[in-house]
Amino acid sequence: MNRFHRYYCASPRWARVVRTTLVPAVLQGTELGGRVLEIGPGPGLTTEVLAGVAPRLTAIEIDPALARATRERVPAAQVVQGDATAMPFADGAFSAVVCLTMLHHLPVPALQDRLFVEARRVLRPGGVFCGSDNPGRGLRFRLYHVGDDRTVVDPATLGARLRAAGFEQARIRTGSRIVFHAHRPT
Repeated sequence: MNRFHRYYCASPRWARVVRTTLVPAVLQGTELGGRVLEIGPGPGLTTEVLAGVAPRLTAIEIDPALARATRERVPAAQVVQGDATAMPFADGAFSAVVCLTMLHHLPVPALQDRLFVEARRVLRPGGVFCGSDNPGRGLRFRLYHVGDDRTVVDPATLGARLRAAGFEQARIRTGSRIVFHAHRPT
């Protein structure tokens, strides 16, 4: 992420959006279970909110500085520095996997698909994979991502991509954000 994007993602303004809008929209009507994995928490604002609802929370972040920032912000969470497209976790280790506004940071759709496969692998049978992403519209989105990866997820194909990764019951809602839920078959 560029410097401005890093600043915004750690700002009080974004923290307010995460707390009042983003996380509630994704978790509405969703049972996370006892062991939750967050993919790509960035500086940990989302992790901070998830720690309030997840009995046991693990986060995986590829950027070492952001992983450190998340560890400092949320000591109750286990934060692993690693790649979500090749996770170091056992098959079926988590009751839920949450991915909040980070898919567009992967440089190509094939890596997003690899992340979906990994999310399914680390989920228990019946577990939920849920999250959100930015639909990539508007000047603000483009400005925040100058020089950054911005591989926007097409909501029209997201359900099929999740099913191709082995999920079922893929539900996609679009609006100011793309919100998705899918389950690992039992």
